[in-house]
Amino acid sequence: MPGIINKKQLEYLTSLKAPSDPLIREMEEFAAQKRIPILNSASIDFLENIVLIKRPANILEIGTAIAYSSIRIARLLTGNATIDTIEKSKDNINLANEYIKRSKLGSRINLLKGDAFTIMPALDKKYDLIFLDADKQDYEKLFHLSLIILKKGGLLFVDNLLWYGYAASKSVPKSFKKSTIYIREFNQMFINYPDIHASIFPIGDGIGIGVKR
Repeated sequence: MPGIINKKQLEYLTSLKAPSDPLIREMEEFAAQKRIPILNSASIDFLENIVLIKRPANILEIGTAIAYSSIRIARLLTGNATIDTIEKSKDNINLANEYIKRSKLGSRINLLKGDAFTIMPALDKKYDLIFLDADKQDYEKLFHLSLIILKKGGLLFVDNLLWYGYAASKSVPKSFKKSTIYIREFNQMFINYPDIHASIFPIGDGIGIGVKR
């Protein structure tokens, strides 16, 4: 019996959705043209549903890029809920600032400019939800920093844990060999880490969910 994850079925599921609004569609097209990584359709849908179910008051995103996920998340927030998002690329910071301004969600989104390794230890709040989508060689260190500032019962959402399928492949292109090793080592640690209840889901490029015990 064929599995549900194949190109035609994904295209069918995508076709059921109403077209995204102009700003989101523009960001998706820009990211595709400039090869800027953003969450794909299935992954952002999953993240949005988690936000709607959990209703987090404090969210941290590690890796803003052009603020695509930040804006998608911020649109769902209510009350005094906010998202802090960390980005070190000056080019991405400029793009993110412009898109955040156009989204009119600046009161919900706090763009933290600089290196996560410097910024995270200085944060003086605890988070209900942390979204990790940074350089793969940094995942393990950022994971440990995240656990320090994640509330008990808080949720860690990690992207790219199947890494284009190479995490589970015997044949890996030379340009992906090092990053694939990083992801495999992270996955092994993540799933077996005693302080979280962790699962990896075959959604998008592989989504890890960890709930802090």
